[in-house]
Order: sequence, then C-alpha cells, then structure tokens
Amino acid sequence: MNVSTEFRRAKRIASVEISEIVRLSEQAAAKRAAGRDVIALSTGEPDFPTPRHVVEAAHRAALAGQTRYTATAGTPELRDVVAARAGVARGEVLISTGAKQVLANAMLATLDPGDEVIIPAPFWSSYVDIVTMAGGCAITVPCPMSAGFKLSPEALEQAISSKTRWLMLNSPSNPTGAVYSADELRALAEVLARYPHVWVISDEIYEHLNYVPVVSFRQAVPEMQGRTLIVNGVSKAWSMTGWRIGWGIGPKDLISAMTAVQGQVTSGTCSVSQAAALAALTEEDRHLQLRRAAFLARRDRLVDGLNRIVGIECPTPDGAFYVFPSIVGLMERGNFASDAAFCTWLLNEVGVAIVPGRAFGLDGHARISFAYSDDELAVGLERISEVGDRFC
Repeated sequence: MNVSTEFRRAKRIASVEISEIVRLSEQAAAKRAAGRDVIALSTGEPDFPTPRHVVEAAHRAALAGQTRYTATAGTPELRDVVAARAGVARGEVLISTGAKQVLANAMLATLDPGDEVIIPAPFWSSYVDIVTMAGGCAITVPCPMSAGFKLSPEALEQAISSKTRWLMLNSPSNPTGAVYSADELRALAEVLARYPHVWVISDEIYEHLNYVPVVSFRQAVPEMQGRTLIVNGVSKAWSMTGWRIGWGIGPKDLISAMTAVQGQVTSGTCSVSQAAALAALTEEDRHLQLRRAAFLARRDRLVDGLNRIVGIECPTPDGAFYVFPSIVGLMERGNFASDAAFCTWLLNEVGVAIVPGRAFGLDGHARISFAYSDDELAVGLERISEVGDRFC
C-alpha cells in the first residue's frame, strides 16, 4: 500500500502565516546583518529597558528557588494584585504567557465552527488568525480615517448576526493609536444591549501609553461586566515584551474555561516572569510618566514631519506608539500598485522598514512605530521625506 509522505496543513490554518510585521522586521534584520544601512520602524517594542527594580525582583525570585511550576491560572500573589487593580476577585483573573495567549485561550474556549467575531479594521494583525485557528469566522468592519479609525454603533449593528459570539475592541489601538471615549463605548454598548448573545473582548494592552484620558470598557459600561473580557499585560508600558506576561479579567466561568485551555497548552506561566510582573505592578512606577512623556515628544515630531511630506496625511494618535498615515497620495505619485509595493520598495531602495496597511486590514496606509530612539526616528523621517521630494 502506498502511503503519501507529503506534508499536509490542517485546514483550519491553511491561511495562517507568520505576520507581515514579523516578516518585514526579519527582512530588515537580514539586510542589516549583510551590511546594509537599514532603519527599522516596524515593530511594537519599546526601546527602553525593563525597569531595574523589575529585573532585580526576578533575580531575587530565581535565587530564592521560585523556579518551579506555578498554578495554571498564575501565582496567587500576582492574580491578587491584578484583581485588586481591577476591583474583581482572584477567580476572575487568568495570568498567561503574553496577552496573545489570553486571546487564544478565549477563542479556543468559546468558539464553535462558524461562530463569528466582529473585528473593526484596522486591527492588530494576529486577531483574525487567532479567530481562524480556533475555528471561528472573523467579520472585519472597515473603520476609515475619516471615522477616526473607530467603530460606529451603526456599523456594529449591521455586522451582528445570530452567529456573532464576540466583538473585539482595542483601545488604545494598534495600529492607529485611536482611543474610544467613555461616551463612544457606551454608544456601542447600547447596541449590544439588544444582542445579549454577543460578548466583548477589550484589548487594553496600551492602557498606560495614552496622551488623552483612557477608560476601560469595564469602567465605562459596568452593566456589561458579566459578558466582558479585558486583556492587558506588562509588555508595552513596562518594556517587558520578552518576559511574556499578560492577563485576562472576566466572569469566573469564562476564566475557568480559558484556564482549562491553557492547562493543555503551556500550563502555568513562567514563575520568574510572574515575580517580575508583580514588582512592576506594586513598586514605584514613575518611569511610566517619564516614558509616556518621551513617546509624546516623539509622536509630535513624527506627525509634524510626515504631514510636511506631499502625499502623506497623518492624523495624531491619542495612544500607543504608532502613527497610521494615509500614503495614497505618495503611492499615486510614485505609481505604486499597493501600500505593500511601496513599503517593499522603501525597504529595498531607501533602507526604511515600515508596515503596509493591508497587514491591518485597511489598504492605503502604513504603520510607523515611534518606539525607537530619537536618532533612528530622525533618520527614518529624513529618508521618507527624501522619497516625497523624489516623486514631486
């Protein structure tokens, strides 16, 4: 009997690939390793170090023998601190290996084949793939720059069906930096009140990187706490991307189901990283204000510089550390067929890596991260400006 040895992907991941963000960053790194002068403004990773007191706490924990398995849902100490900050009980908190695992746990725990998840576009590129891997169907709703990159109540109502399981929000947003006000969140909740089968995931990982007031969905719409999952973590504000600590806050039954999923994937999160996260949340946090001020200054310089380039229109983000300008005019003047074609050309010809809008579900844009040093941002902006002059 002939047995085929050809590799076959599972159907549920047939369309899933490494994200375009990662691919571009790896291409930029390869060019730099080969001796090319490349400025990468493509990743969402702060250039600041993890605060010293956080590193020292991890070191103490390791020396004290905190290197064994933890409870699947996280150490009691860290869960209690997260719970206290949110005003919930420990049983409503799950500690995971990054915010991405929180999202994956939630989708795997709740989606049956064909269930729908409404995702406003532009969106963080992993959202759609996580839903797809869990057997769900991502329903993306375009939210253009003219709408502030935000979902309107009318667009939400049109997207809801009997199969809708979740609405996935992200505020402050990756890639746009858009922040939903309390009134805007309540307006969405008024729609959701008519559809009790629809739950809300609010990804608030950029909560502390804000330039206007930020309100959690739980606070804005307390009556929906029974069907809301908050996603957060220490990766961005505390410069702890490599420590891989995120958490989910939600109803006990949901958290229990997500914990069951996590127990069969990774078990408990890294013990030393949890000790580090505990220190981040309980000790002096003056660095948050200092780093927010630095990001704000970078934002203003970048937005001003981009808006001086003919063919680029760059709104000012209210949070996170990204700008998401329209590059349609530049594409037309340079005769580029797509934003992806322009970004590929920019990397190969000019040595600047930025991410095309198509990676986030909205063509004609590019995401530029300002989580980089002032010098790198200045050089990158200068090179993009020279491209604008070249196409005049």
